[in-house]
Amino acid sequence: MLGKSTFGLSMWLLKWLPIRLVDRFLLIVSWLILGDTAQFGLRRPPLGPLELKNSSGKTPVLDIGTLAKIKSGDIKVCPAVRRLTRHTVEFINGKKENFDAIILATGYKSNVPSWLKERDMFSERDGLPRRPFPNGWKGESGLYAVGFTKRGLLGASMDAKRIAEDIERCWRDEGKHLMALALALSRE
Repeated sequence: MLGKSTFGLSMWLLKWLPIRLVDRFLLIVSWLILGDTAQFGLRRPPLGPLELKNSSGKTPVLDIGTLAKIKSGDIKVCPAVRRLTRHTVEFINGKKENFDAIILATGYKSNVPSWLKERDMFSERDGLPRRPFPNGWKGESGLYAVGFTKRGLLGASMDAKRIAEDIERCWRDEGKHLMALALALSRE
């Protein structure tokens, strides 16, 4: 913002102003720069970014190109999820869509066990995979998890690479199976 990092600008302003005024300033400037993000399905929380961080531990998201992709239609913002099946998502508005992959970004503190009924993969105690790093990235039913390593971006990157390799292996195995099936059917 204004040629400075948001964090740096916030810390500078907090030397002279209370958090509520700094938050108001940050919200006004972000609205001027980004516009009304609610029209793209991105509602802002009622608290400003500094109060939100202080009260909940949630860190405000800094835009590094995502908003442009949302505006262009490359990324679609969807309503909350009611239910997941193998390839289908049902949203709270009743609409259903098919997906090849579903990626969930749950933030820094895992609340996965509160909404995902996958007791074998995730511990209810801390919301992390039961199997320790580097083996917690895949569940028994094909569910993948990235970012639960407690090893920052490097751990998430390692999980993501393993998942990409596993997806490739699954696709190749399925392709081989379909080819064998097609060959067997053509012989009949």
